[in-house]
Amino acid sequence: MPHEANPIGWNRRQLLALAASAAAIGPLGAQAQSRTSFATRPLRVVVPFAAGGATDVIARVLGERMAQRFGQSVVVDNKPGAAGLIAGDAVVKSQPDGMTTLLGTTSSMLTNKYLYQKTSYDPLTDLTPLVRVCLAPIALVVTADTPAQNLQEFMAWIQAQKGKLSYGSYGIGSHGQLACTTLSDLATAEMAHVAYKGEAPMVQDMLGGQIRIGMGSMVNLKPHIDAGKLRALAVTGPRRVPLLPDVPTFAEAGYRQDALSLVGWLAIAGPKGMPADVARQWAAVANHAVASREGMARIIAAGFVPVDDDTPEKFARLWAQEAPIWGRLLQAAGVQPS
Repeated sequence: MPHEANPIGWNRRQLLALAASAAAIGPLGAQAQSRTSFATRPLRVVVPFAAGGATDVIARVLGERMAQRFGQSVVVDNKPGAAGLIAGDAVVKSQPDGMTTLLGTTSSMLTNKYLYQKTSYDPLTDLTPLVRVCLAPIALVVTADTPAQNLQEFMAWIQAQKGKLSYGSYGIGSHGQLACTTLSDLATAEMAHVAYKGEAPMVQDMLGGQIRIGMGSMVNLKPHIDAGKLRALAVTGPRRVPLLPDVPTFAEAGYRQDALSLVGWLAIAGPKGMPADVARQWAAVANHAVASREGMARIIAAGFVPVDDDTPEKFARLWAQEAPIWGRLLQAAGVQPS
């Protein structure tokens, strides 16, 4: 898997500069100054989660700004359930005219292919990748009473506690499981996986002392990190996270294995067969919306890393490169399709 040239994260000065320039329009945004040619009626963005969640909020914030560029309203259509398959199916069955798209996650748009035996569509062949709007890294955290202060000490600690420790993640086949499985294997720690139905119960068990290790999203973990109840040791992906600028990436700490280098994303895709010019217009409009002051602010506040320079071609290459890596990691972790 290719890595970005500079994996070092943003510092506070860079974040201030980012905020100051968020309204600037990049090359793709400049192409979207005039109204798009295909948007002849209100557009529908399907979200595979209930209203009120981080993905839904970002969809609505970006939708408001995209509407200005499209010259049409953008309607967010929440279709939760079945791990995102319901929402994906609705988009796959829509006309490939750019009027209906999916704003989904890596799991709903990629890894579901390896987690479920019977699905109504294959995301890799039945969706058209348009543009990523942000990266969705996760953090390794431990409880405050854990002796490890950094990743190196953590690896030594779990090795010394071989067979005695458990870690939590937000579900079977989650990125958290794959990353912790990799760490456990590297340290020959034989840690047990506790799969929760979401991050909230995992965090509650960590705060209650049932488990001492977990991996999850910044937005759910940060309040407890700030309160000193949890300690963040590292984050996945190629760069530091604006919400936790002092926490190194796994790569910075010397760990570059696939499960630790990969990072999830939120992205927009359409049904198979979308014309290339429509795909490029979608990317231009989405990039401009992400680069807006409020778009940047909301994405960073949700614990994500904004992406405002993506293209359909770049995203398609990344999608194709990452898919088999996720598949191999799930297989190595012993995750069986259900």
